[in-house]
Amino acid sequence: MKYIDDTVVMKRMKSRLKFNVVWKTIFLLATLLALLTLVILLVRIVSQGAGYLNVDFFNNFGSRFADKAGIKAALIGSVYLMLIIAPVSMILGVGTALYLEEYAKKNKFTAFIQMNISNLAGVPSIVFGLLGLTIFVRMLMLGKSLLAAGFTMSLLILPVIIVASQEAIRAVPKEQREASYGMGATKWQTITRVVLPAAVPGILTGSILALSRAVGETAPLVVLGIPVILQFLPDGLLSQFTTLPLQIYDWAKRPQEAFQFVASAGIIVLMILLVIMNSIAIFIRNKFQKRY
Repeated sequence: MKYIDDTVVMKRMKSRLKFNVVWKTIFLLATLLALLTLVILLVRIVSQGAGYLNVDFFNNFGSRFADKAGIKAALIGSVYLMLIIAPVSMILGVGTALYLEEYAKKNKFTAFIQMNISNLAGVPSIVFGLLGLTIFVRMLMLGKSLLAAGFTMSLLILPVIIVASQEAIRAVPKEQREASYGMGATKWQTITRVVLPAAVPGILTGSILALSRAVGETAPLVVLGIPVILQFLPDGLLSQFTTLPLQIYDWAKRPQEAFQFVASAGIIVLMILLVIMNSIAIFIRNKFQKRY
């Protein structure tokens, strides 16, 4: 007795293959459209800004004249800001993830905390700017300083680092923990010598991506009232400063065409900074992946 009709099967196979080709073509076109847009954007930025990348551009401060404008204060300010954001956000983020995964009891309260952390990761950055303005600038009276901005930007990327660190810690096989306990190690020794080293690639990947987001953010700094043009370098944690995104934003909104080219040069520098950060993250991640 024949249960399968070959004719029906072939018809269905042909229709499924056609359907597959249609969707494959749609996905390919969507990918090519995104890549084409990116290439056009990069070509336009490089063609406009490459001519302004010289020694004076890196040594000059901001100016109302395009030929004298530079990114010295903005570049140094961005570096100083990252030196505050990185340790604050990573220590708090990884510490929170370790507590939630290794120490906290699994109950409704911790589930409520987890849900809110995930929700905070999607909150618009300007909301964190308002929070920083209320707490750090006004309540703690830190002013428009590096410290106030660093704490605000740390809050912005903290949920992302916590979630990424939790996923990396969960990915560590349970057998490695049990083997460590079986050898007589304490919980803290197991965390520091087994769990954390194995979770470092995932933690660093999420952290560097979060820090890359912080480097390119403008809205929270605008809300905090950080100045766009400065004629001096920050000399302390409570000193005023400016950043590359703020400087680029100021140049881009000016009506003079020359400032559009200067803004493109600033964007090139910012992209190079992001590429360097991501390259360092990839190098460290690959190094630890080979070890563990």
